[in-house]
Amino acid sequence: MTAYDVKNTKLAEGGRYRIEWGEQEMPVLRLIRERFAKEQPLKGIRVSACLHVTAETANLMHTLQLGGADIVLCASNPLSTQDEVAASLVTHYEIPTYAIKGEDTSTYYQHIQAALDHKPHLTMDDGADLVSTIHKQRTDLLDGIIGGTEETTTGVIRLRAMAADGALKFPVLAVNDAQTKHFFDNRYGTGQSTLDGIVRATNILLAGKNFVVGGYGWCGRGLASRARGMGASVIVTEVDPLPALEAVMDGFRVMTMAEAAKVGDIFCTVTGDINVLDKEDFELMKDGAIVANSGHFNVEINIPALEGLAKERRKVREYVEQFVLNDGRRINLLGEGRLINLAAAEGHPPSVMDMSFANQALGAEYMVLNAAKLEKRVYSIPAVIDREIARLKLAAMGVTIDTLSAEQVKYLNSWEEGT
Repeated sequence: MTAYDVKNTKLAEGGRYRIEWGEQEMPVLRLIRERFAKEQPLKGIRVSACLHVTAETANLMHTLQLGGADIVLCASNPLSTQDEVAASLVTHYEIPTYAIKGEDTSTYYQHIQAALDHKPHLTMDDGADLVSTIHKQRTDLLDGIIGGTEETTTGVIRLRAMAADGALKFPVLAVNDAQTKHFFDNRYGTGQSTLDGIVRATNILLAGKNFVVGGYGWCGRGLASRARGMGASVIVTEVDPLPALEAVMDGFRVMTMAEAAKVGDIFCTVTGDINVLDKEDFELMKDGAIVANSGHFNVEINIPALEGLAKERRKVREYVEQFVLNDGRRINLLGEGRLINLAAAEGHPPSVMDMSFANQALGAEYMVLNAAKLEKRVYSIPAVIDREIARLKLAAMGVTIDTLSAEQVKYLNSWEEGT
């Protein structure tokens, strides 16, 4: 067995059951896997992947493996790993995996270096840590890399900033931009799984609470919708007038974070930016306020500022750290400010990740076929791939849709006919 670093390989059997359970809800990826096994589109391609090590990710890794790829996987977040899944990947699938739930920052970056020691032709990121590390510390690898894929909003933001500065040295596909990704993964997946994480961590009743959503992108839309569905009174904060207006028209209260801080019971950030909840907000919060984050990095909540205001901090539940301020008010931080849906729960349901990881698999195939023609910038997933994934998902769900007649196609492509 190749090198690996997981918590305990004896957990592998439980991990295999979780992987198989997830596969039942991933029919699109299963169809792609069948084709990949026959055609071997990734044969001879070394892939270094930095993703959340979950049962759904394991099914993606198995798909790439059957497609001929030589894979090494590491975790994209210190708290998101499912240890039994990591063990199963090593034991049952013989995929070198570097991931331990709760690993410290030093170990996290050691694992990234281990994945990069694989000398990848293709990178697969969730947050752009692989690409960033390559460009900062491992430039020796650049000549061998044909391209990469990026899973999440935060990573795409980082990569587009690199491209704008002329720093990006290979093409990257923004999987996050696919409609079958952000419309569904970000909205339905994040919406449900974030509430799942908050409820598991706290056992709190959402009905009747003031629930503050920081950011009204696709993740914020999903979270606000699901929180309202659970009976919460939802407040949205924004910096962009367009999504703020949309939130108002969707029936939510919209206000500044300073206003929301005074009345909120539960706060959750989903923006991709730093210090969305800051010192001045903590100073206004009521006793017992709960703060959580579902953005990729643990920077959306200014934890050092919260630490500076506290006279005492204590762990009151497995994923709840309570900060007692000088005036006696208590502010409860969930999951160390990391992705609460993965820190305290299981992340997105597999039926949602089915589409996201179908984009990853087909994106990897596209990159292998087209990298030589692509510039060193960030590309969106081609629309033809997006639509094919939607078609396969509908078929798997037993849903049929209409097709245009020849007459309708002609009408849509003409300009002569009007009223």
